[in-house]
Amino acid sequence: MTTAAHWHALETAQVACDLCPVDCHLRPGQTGPCGTRANENGVMVPLHYGRIVSSAVDPIEKKPLYHFHPGRSILSVAAPGCNLHCLFCQNWSISQERTVTTVPVTPDDLVAQAQALGSLGIAFTYSEPLVWFEFVRDTAEAARAAGLKNVLVTNGYLNPEPLAELLPLIDAANIDLKSMDDGFYRDVCRASLDPVLHTIRQAKAAGVHLELTNLVIPGYNDRADQIGRLVDFVADLDPETPLHFSAYRPAWKLKARPTTVDDLLRARAIAERKLPWVYLGNVVTDQGRDSQCPDCSQLLVRRAGYRAEVKTGAGPQCEGCGRKLPFILT
Repeated sequence: MTTAAHWHALETAQVACDLCPVDCHLRPGQTGPCGTRANENGVMVPLHYGRIVSSAVDPIEKKPLYHFHPGRSILSVAAPGCNLHCLFCQNWSISQERTVTTVPVTPDDLVAQAQALGSLGIAFTYSEPLVWFEFVRDTAEAARAAGLKNVLVTNGYLNPEPLAELLPLIDAANIDLKSMDDGFYRDVCRASLDPVLHTIRQAKAAGVHLELTNLVIPGYNDRADQIGRLVDFVADLDPETPLHFSAYRPAWKLKARPTTVDDLLRARAIAERKLPWVYLGNVVTDQGRDSQCPDCSQLLVRRAGYRAEVKTGAGPQCEGCGRKLPFILT
């Protein structure tokens, strides 16, 4: 069994996890609430190292990443578990359930699969990759050595020290910014806001290509002032950061009404006062789908569902007006 990273021993064979802000102290034989780390005889171990629950080849747009190699596909993998317990989790069967069927795989296996598939790289997604820290780190090292890209789709709930270890291996990340209200994080996700904001800032400072997603949940985080505070944070971070508003559908324990297209359009209208790159997801609409130059409206990327067609050259500037573009194009 692999020994976990980022923990320390306590008295009476207890261990303290230093990976994320949950700050678990575990007795021998006890598993953390994330379902991924346990105390075995006074040593912290990762329970799912080298085992995955899901694997698929996805368009990079599905992460969603709209400005990172649009039109490419990426091998996407998941292990069980999550350190948040969001009442609306759409993947609760793998993030929250503790009896999940997994299959063995090594970092080299995933690299070989990605290469054979012509994949852009490997995306760690579907559940919460930061709690399978050791396997993500080792796989990302192998992928980087093979010239592949590494992508995180994450809740951002990690301590700064392990994050600093991981970020040099990560090329792009989509981080969920669920709300700018700490009360929402406490009541709906069993977490807190500040560590997520720190992760976003730390990833940005490390030079990771960053996009953010907000799941708009009617009655919970969709008021104009709530959206406005989120937009202000993104604008202060870097207004060129793509922001995705995604539609909620009732899942797991939350039964709020589904998000409508109009709900998303209202959020987008608020965001576009300060942000040039605002997209809509999980709905059928032709608004908030394509990428157009904010200055001259030249079409840059046309999208239909998860299919993307790049309509501009590979250079860093708009061919129409010369505006610098925050895209990494193939």
